Amino acid sequence: MMGSTMKAPLDLDQLQTFISIADTGSFTRAAEEVHRTQSAVSMQMRRLEERIGKPLFEKDGRTNKLTEEGEKLLAYARRLIFLNRETLAAFDDRRLEGTIRIGTPDDYADRFLPEIMARFARSNPRVELTVICEPTPGLVEHIKRGNLDIALVTHNDARGQSEVVRREPLLWVSSVNHATHEQEVLPMAFGRPNCIWRRAACDVLDGMNRDYRILFTSFSATVIAAAVLSGLAISVLPECALRPGMRVLSEADGFGTLPDCRIGIMRGQTDQPEIVDALARHIAESLDNISVPTNEEAGSFDFASLPFTRMKRTRPNQVLPGW
Repeated sequence: MMGSTMKAPLDLDQLQTFISIADTGSFTRAAEEVHRTQSAVSMQMRRLEERIGKPLFEKDGRTNKLTEEGEKLLAYARRLIFLNRETLAAFDDRRLEGTIRIGTPDDYADRFLPEIMARFARSNPRVELTVICEPTPGLVEHIKRGNLDIALVTHNDARGQSEVVRREPLLWVSSVNHATHEQEVLPMAFGRPNCIWRRAACDVLDGMNRDYRILFTSFSATVIAAAVLSGLAISVLPECALRPGMRVLSEADGFGTLPDCRIGIMRGQTDQPEIVDALARHIAESLDNISVPTNEEAGSFDFASLPFTRMKRTRPNQVLPGW
């Protein structure tokens, strides 16, 4: 009996609902998103648990959260739903066509663009992507002036609204081969004065009464990384921008906690909303799918000092009461 059950295909509607629960953090909000009643959503999840043969949710005080098996299923569910969309798009004669302009800081480009571009191109082969790499303030101006259709930016409440799609810890970084961080007056490499990471780092250093001087200022992530890796300066970077040869500095090294980096999507005024919506969805799915690099991927990067306990994601697997 169990063998015949396991051979039956999974229900994509159930998987989509399951993903919505994980993404929204609530059975109630997921029901609204998939246009079903809450009781129908609960029934779907019971059937999915029966189908998998494992519990997908567990009680955590007054709330529910994904079990280890639920976390495992979530990764497969995302891939199955994406493959389903990609399959349908391949046979859609009304597939999207045109050109879309996307902007991103180069801090994010290396880590995120390959996944974003690959996913989007497979589903929308007739759409041409024009990519601009600039710091967030410049991208915000491009959006306002109509020069970009969509941008991946560092979220800042004061700069304008963006939809936050990922959170990462902002980290102090130095060279693994140099003791730059032990200098009496810290040499720093930062983005331009309006960079919110720079302001956050200076606020923390000032609060610690730590002497420092800014040696390098650049909007280029490549320049900042070069200053760090050569041992000339230390800086602050989100985890996605870490490179082999960098060392993360912690409170044990005398460095205070920095605020999280919030990565968001900004949309411009466009006459191609369908393409923009499709790309926004692919960006959100791509960023949700990208994890911290492994030791092998990171090369000589010192992960021993990475404060994983501080890492957050915009889609926590915490499920609120309601099921």
